Amino acid sequence: MRLFNHCKGQLLLLKKWPTKSIGTLYKAEIMTTEKLKRTKETGKTGKTGKTKILFLCTGNSCRSQMAEGWAKYLKGDVIEPFSAGIEKHGMNAMAVKVMAEAGVDIAGHSSKLIDELPTGDLDYVITVCDTAHESCPLFPGQAKVVHKGFDDPPRLAAEAATEEEALEHYRRIRDEIKKFVMTLPESIQE
Repeated sequence: MRLFNHCKGQLLLLKKWPTKSIGTLYKAEIMTTEKLKRTKETGKTGKTGKTKILFLCTGNSCRSQMAEGWAKYLKGDVIEPFSAGIEKHGMNAMAVKVMAEAGVDIAGHSSKLIDELPTGDLDYVITVCDTAHESCPLFPGQAKVVHKGFDDPPRLAAEAATEEEALEHYRRIRDEIKKFVMTLPESIQE
């Protein structure tokens, strides 16, 4: 990262942004001295002072929704969470049910595509499934992409003999996601 004086009260921030497919890109950002000071003090660039995290999954119906729900519930004071998918699959009813069992209401969430979110000032993008990780798009700004894969509850539950047996798969993944979210944002910071 290099800083250049741009004009009174503003700096031009030049950041290296490594990519998997085309090498290193450079991103230029005009930053006020106040924003630079806040970034140095908190490690965050958002106006809220919270770490902005996008949880990304294939269909934004289950794992990424659970992660967003847990982040709001457990870490809402330090994380501003979002979730989206590479595709839109709609909300998974069993995911909504097991989160409600844990006291987290995600019934009001909706399945979203990445394009529907303001991705320019994200701090982190966490891919929660292998498909999303493999096809993760480039994000503008400073977002660091981190992969933390979780098993796919619908796939695991597909061969369950009963609804209760199917729900056990969802509960296990729900609890694994909760444990991971409880470590945020510290566990992903450099």
